Amino acid sequence: MIQSLSLATLDTLAPAVARPAYSREALRAGILHIGVGNFHRAHQAVYLDDLFNTGRDLDWALVGAGVRSGDAAMRRALEAQDWLTTVVELEPGAHAARITAAMTGFVPVGEDARAIVDALDDPALRIVSLTVTEGGYCIDPATGAFDPEHPEIRYDAAHPDAPKGVFGAIVAALRRRRDRGLQPFTVMSCDNIPHNGAVTLDAVAGLAGLMDPGLAAYIRERVAFPNSMVDRITPATTDRQRELLAGRFGIRDNWPVFCEPFRQWVLEDRFSAGRPAWEEVGVTFTPHVAAFELMKIRILNGGHAAIAYPAALLGIHYVHDAMADPQVRGFLDRLETEEIIPCVPPVPGVDLRAYYGIVATRFSNPEIGDTIPRLAQDGSNRQPKFILPSTRDRVRMGADVTGLALVSALWCRSCAGTDDAGAPFTLDDPNAARLTAAARAAKDDPAAFLALRDIFGDLAEAPAFRDRFGAALAGLWRDGTRATLQRYLDGTLASISEARPLR
Repeated sequence: MIQSLSLATLDTLAPAVARPAYSREALRAGILHIGVGNFHRAHQAVYLDDLFNTGRDLDWALVGAGVRSGDAAMRRALEAQDWLTTVVELEPGAHAARITAAMTGFVPVGEDARAIVDALDDPALRIVSLTVTEGGYCIDPATGAFDPEHPEIRYDAAHPDAPKGVFGAIVAALRRRRDRGLQPFTVMSCDNIPHNGAVTLDAVAGLAGLMDPGLAAYIRERVAFPNSMVDRITPATTDRQRELLAGRFGIRDNWPVFCEPFRQWVLEDRFSAGRPAWEEVGVTFTPHVAAFELMKIRILNGGHAAIAYPAALLGIHYVHDAMADPQVRGFLDRLETEEIIPCVPPVPGVDLRAYYGIVATRFSNPEIGDTIPRLAQDGSNRQPKFILPSTRDRVRMGADVTGLALVSALWCRSCAGTDDAGAPFTLDDPNAARLTAAARAAKDDPAAFLALRDIFGDLAEAPAFRDRFGAALAGLWRDGTRATLQRYLDGTLASISEARPLR
């Protein structure tokens, strides 16, 4: 029998389904989380569920929040099932389901963010955590610095009492807490961006400074913004997964989460008003977050970005199928070992090549069903964060960038909007129109794509990168993806670029 998920049906679920060992009534909210998506519910919410199952820290439950239309849809889905989530971990050949109950409510999502500001008047809420995607931090993608001219920032600076954005809500809530003499909450980013705590501080204090320099100084002095590294592969939910959950476990969940078994959270122990005892359930607290973070962003996120575009051009839909393709897998292995890993600084207690081996195994898990379109989306935000920093480091070192330039050329070729067979595909990127125009112009003039200065910065002026990019792109248009990948694997792609410098 199939049961709709709710508190009332928990005890009737199949014995194979793990469920909370704690009472929902015993929980008290201590964290407001903005951006309740699949990753958050497979990561931070699971760590809290683990902690509550030990009987610890029941006053650190979650309240959801958001400012986008997608947040409103998530709220409706979760409200109908008493804020419960089914999390299914996907081992090759085996699935394990659990119900998490760490969320106690969800702030109404309106036309502006005033409901979030009002909710944060509650002093029991001592942490505001965020998963608002890499592109949600109002930063200049070329420099990584806070962008005071970002439209969201300009709007919230002009409407401090009725902000629409995440950072406007946080600034307004901190101002009210300061004015009432309340302790400030911690602001904790859980997004995949380098130095995410520092980036969040720059966004919050930068916006505050546009309105009230004194408030900006208060935020920099009194509010904690811990850096963190988070990791778990969590694909988007589809009807196929909903049907699998109903058929295998007898649960009807409006928005279940399917994810890999692996998860990791590395966090600075820096909080304004206390924190849960996450170290009891596997979170690593360390002052060396930046080292872990750089390792993950360059090797894992960079690896995702590297395979996304050759796979898309070859018409491959699933990540595990891309990893089973000898040329795509060979490209990734060589790129990682020869160009990416050598410019990743040492990480305490970690063998970087062994770490890449774990990453490659995770990418190859066929049960995840992670898709190439998911990896390929939002390239204008992801490439400057996950690929181009490695390229820039190697250019400074005078080291070869043939493989990294090929990644950029593959991205450019895919931005033209067709695969190698000529089939059109949708470019899922906020800058899609601009990218497509530049990519099509680059077919005849590769410099047209490198002229996107907000993405490539001064790399366009580096001959070591520019010439290899041009040669790779010419090969992709002339001979196709497979032939160009094979030249890279044969070691002949670099010699072609040397013979044909980009003018």
